[in-house]
Amino acid sequence: MGTIIDMHIHTTRGASDSGLSPNELASEARRRGLTGIHISEHDRLWDRHALEEYRRRHADLLVANGMEVSTDLGHVLALGLREYVGGIRQAETLRRVADEQGAFLVATHPFRHYFDPIYFRRQGKEPFTLTPEQAAKLPIFQLVDAIEVLNGANTVRENLFALRVAQVLGKPGTGGSDAHSTQGIGVYCTVLEREAASQEELLAELYAGRFYAAHGLLEGDLQRFTESSLGEVAEATS
Repeated sequence: MGTIIDMHIHTTRGASDSGLSPNELASEARRRGLTGIHISEHDRLWDRHALEEYRRRHADLLVANGMEVSTDLGHVLALGLREYVGGIRQAETLRRVADEQGAFLVATHPFRHYFDPIYFRRQGKEPFTLTPEQAAKLPIFQLVDAIEVLNGANTVRENLFALRVAQVLGKPGTGGSDAHSTQGIGVYCTVLEREAASQEELLAELYAGRFYAAHGLLEGDLQRFTESSLGEVAEATS
């Protein structure tokens, strides 16, 4: 097994809604068995000098720094952007910039609240009724490299639906806690089949597709996320 990385984390350094300090993140990540963390603040990257200093202090961890971009088609994790570029809140522009800079894009929590009819009715829309095959045709999925199929703030049903859409598309899936505090760090993660010692090596593994979403790390039973891996809970939502 290679690197075990939580691919979706927010800290007080770049997210106003987070109570997780960078130092707490590093210590908790180690304690919970992670060997990598992807810091993905909302619409911003860490300052380069602060990132370098943080990496020096926590050299035993793979520290990747991307951002969660709030686009017109939903939230997208972007890993490999060199800087924030104006216009990337348009998903098509983000895809173009990602191609120019060699960044990897992941559609995050794409079906959050989608199975709550009130969520859509408050927007004057009809409740969500698409099948995974129909949902796979949504524009956002044509613009990303992977889909977040395990998100710690999602319901099992939402995560399972994302997994099914990824399977329809033949796209890989990632896992991340979406942690904004110490609670939840590592509850879901992404397992690289090979060890990655740097962000560049992480990107190479992502582009090669040598990774999968996993759960059970905190219980000492790390396993790949599948249709049935969450047991009775998953079966009840099928």
